[in-house]
Amino acid sequence: MSIYAGLFGKLPTLKDVGSIKQEQATQLLDKDQKLIGKYYIYDRQPVKYEDVPKHLIEALIATEDSRFYEHDGIDNISLMRVFVKNLILQDKSAGGGSTITLQLAKNLYGRKNYAFFSMLINKFKESIVAKRIEEVYSKEEILTLYLNTVPFSDNTYGIESASRKFFNKSVQDISINEAATLVGTLKANTYYNPRLHPERCKGRRNVVLSQMVNYNYLSQDSLKYYSNQGLKLEYRSFNHDLGLAPYFRAEVKKQLESILDTLKTSEGEKYNLYKDGLIVYTTLDYKMQALAEAAMKEHISTLQADFEKSYGKNAPWETNKNLIESAIKKLPQVKIYKENGLTDAQIKDSLQIKKPIDLFSWKGDTIKTSSAVDSLKHYLKFLNTGMLSVEPSTGAVRTYIGGIDYRYFKYDHISQSERQVGSTFKPFVYTAAIENGLDPCTYFSLNKVTYTNYDNWTPSNSGHSDEDPYINYTLEKALSNSVNTISVKVLENVGIPKVLKQVEKLGISKELPNEPSLALGVAEISLKDLTGAYASYLNKGKAVSPYYITKIEDQFGNVIAAFEPEISQKEAYSDYTRQVLLEMMKSTVNKGTASRLRTVYGLRNEIAGKTGTTQDNKDGWFVGLTPNLVTVTWVGNDNHSIGFKSTALGQGANSALPIFAKFYQKLNADSNFKSVTNASFEKPSQQVLDDLNCESTKRDNFIKRLFKKKEKKKTFN
Repeated sequence: MSIYAGLFGKLPTLKDVGSIKQEQATQLLDKDQKLIGKYYIYDRQPVKYEDVPKHLIEALIATEDSRFYEHDGIDNISLMRVFVKNLILQDKSAGGGSTITLQLAKNLYGRKNYAFFSMLINKFKESIVAKRIEEVYSKEEILTLYLNTVPFSDNTYGIESASRKFFNKSVQDISINEAATLVGTLKANTYYNPRLHPERCKGRRNVVLSQMVNYNYLSQDSLKYYSNQGLKLEYRSFNHDLGLAPYFRAEVKKQLESILDTLKTSEGEKYNLYKDGLIVYTTLDYKMQALAEAAMKEHISTLQADFEKSYGKNAPWETNKNLIESAIKKLPQVKIYKENGLTDAQIKDSLQIKKPIDLFSWKGDTIKTSSAVDSLKHYLKFLNTGMLSVEPSTGAVRTYIGGIDYRYFKYDHISQSERQVGSTFKPFVYTAAIENGLDPCTYFSLNKVTYTNYDNWTPSNSGHSDEDPYINYTLEKALSNSVNTISVKVLENVGIPKVLKQVEKLGISKELPNEPSLALGVAEISLKDLTGAYASYLNKGKAVSPYYITKIEDQFGNVIAAFEPEISQKEAYSDYTRQVLLEMMKSTVNKGTASRLRTVYGLRNEIAGKTGTTQDNKDGWFVGLTPNLVTVTWVGNDNHSIGFKSTALGQGANSALPIFAKFYQKLNADSNFKSVTNASFEKPSQQVLDDLNCESTKRDNFIKRLFKKKEKKKTFN
C-alpha cells in the first residue's frame, strides 16, 4: 500500500502510461531511402508490429514469457517467489518473475536504489505499472513497445536498431537464426554480445532455438539444422566517426542544427536532433558513395607510399626544424599549457612524454608508445583528399569525401578548405575569352614573355623547357595541354575584369587576385564552389549550389521542411560558349593532360575534364565531367609547406585523376549506374564544329620570328 500511495516515488498514471514518448534516433537516408547513419544519444529507432517477423515474436515469447497471451501482465507465482527470497531469505540477488510487460515497465521507467528491499520495492512498482500497461494497450501493442525499448548489446535500443547494427538489415528481413541471436542477448546483453563473444552468443542462441521447439514454434529437425549453423554477423557501427560517409553526415548535422533552430513542434517546442526520431532525406547515393570511398582508399594508400619513398631520409616532417617547430606551436596542448602558466622549457618537456597513442596507418591502425611530437611528425606526412560528385542539373550531392579518415582527420576538405585551384581555373579564363568574341581558332605563341610591370614575372610551362617558342597553339590545343604561357596571354586578351565578372556569374563570389597569375589558378577556392561552377558546362550555362537535404519528416511522417535545388536563374554565358568549352575539355581527356584516363585506365565513357597542379606541386586536382555527373577530386598535404617531391608525382593527372578513374571503373562494373556510365553528350552545333575545325598548331614564318625576338618583355595590359 505504501508503494501504491507513492511513498517510494510517484507512479505513472493511466494517462502517463497511455502517452509514452521514447527518445528516438534521427535517421539519415540516402536518395533511395537507404539508411546512411543516425544521430542519437541512445541508438533507437521504432518499428511497427506488422514489420516484425512471426519467428521473432515466437522466439521472444518462448524464451522470455511463454504465457504472455494468458496473463494480465503479472506472473503471481514467480512474484511471490521473489517476495519470499528477498524479504525472508534476504537474497539480494533474487530475480525472476518478470513477464514481458514487467520488463517493459522497467525499460520505460527504470529502477531506483532504495536503502532496504530495493528489489522488492522495484518489483512491486513495476507490477503496478505493468497492470496499467495491460489496461491501456493490447498484447500486440505491448510487444511493439517492448521490442522498441529493450536494450541490446553495444548501447543499442530497440529491435530495429539492433538488427541493422548486427546484421545490416531491417528487422523484417532477419532469419530465424538471427532472430534467436538477438533474443538470446536479452538475458545479459554484454555477456552475450555477439560481436565480442561470438561462441558464447551462439550457445545462447541455441538455447533460444531449443525453447522454440519446447513450445512448438520449431520442429526438432529445424533445431538440428539451425543450431549447426555458425554465427554470421554483418556488423555495422553507427558511431558518428565510423561507417559510410562520415564527413557528409557531419556536414548534414551542422545544417540540420541550423534548420531545426527555425522550426517548432505543434506544442511550440524546438525539435531535438538526437531524441525526436526525425527522418532526414538526403541526395547522397549510398552505393555510389561506397564505390567512391573504395576508389579513394585504393589510390591514396598507394600514392602515400610513393610520396614517402620520394623523400627518403630527407622528409621535411623529419628534418625541417622550422616546419616542425611551427607545427608544434599550433598544437592544442601547447595553448592549454601556456594558459596554465607553463614555461617554454616545461612545455617542451611535456611534449616529449611518451604514452600509448592510437595512430592511423594505411596498413592498419596501430597503438604505439609515442610523444606528442612523435605523433605530430607521424601525421604531418599524410596526404589528404576531397572528392565531390553532384548531379549537374540540380546540384544534388551523390558522393562526398571530406578526407581520408574521419576518425583521425576531422578537417573537411569540401566544406572547410580553400586551396589554390591551379589549372582548373583556366577554363573560366577561356570561357570569358570566347564569350567576349575571341575566335576558338585564334593562335597564341608558346614563347615566354616577361611582364615588366609585375616584377618581371615570367610564366613558364611545366615540363616543356625545350619547347619551340615559335610554335602557336589554338585555344583548344592550349587548354587541353594546359599551357601556362598561353593562358596568361588569353587572360591579357580578354582582360582581368571580364574574367572576374565571368567567375562571379559562376557562383564564386569571393574576392580573387587581380593579377596575371590569376590565369594559372593562384586563387584559393573551395572544392564545393568549384564543383558548382563546373556543373554549368552541363547545365545550359547555369551554375548550381551543391545541396544535401531534400526534406525532413517528424517521427509521424509529417514533412516539417523541404528543400529545392539552388540553380542560377541566368546563364553565365551563351550556349555557343558552353559547347566550345565542353569540346575543348573533351580534348583534354582524349589527347591532352588527362589522356591517361583512356590509355592507362581504359575508360571509354564520354568524359570531359581538366587537370590542375599548383606551384611547387602543393595541390593536385582533377575535374571530371560526364553528361549526368560532375566529379571534382583534390589531393595535397594539409600543411602548405609540404608539397610533392616532383611534378611527375604531384601533378593532378597523377595525384587526383586516378581517384576519378578508379571510381568510374567501379561504376562501369555495376549495371545499376548505366544512366551515368552510358550517357552521351549532346552533339555540338554545326557552327561550333566549324569554328573548331582548324589545324591545332602552326609555326611562325621568318618575319614573325624576328618580330618575336623583340617582344620578350612587355607590360601586362
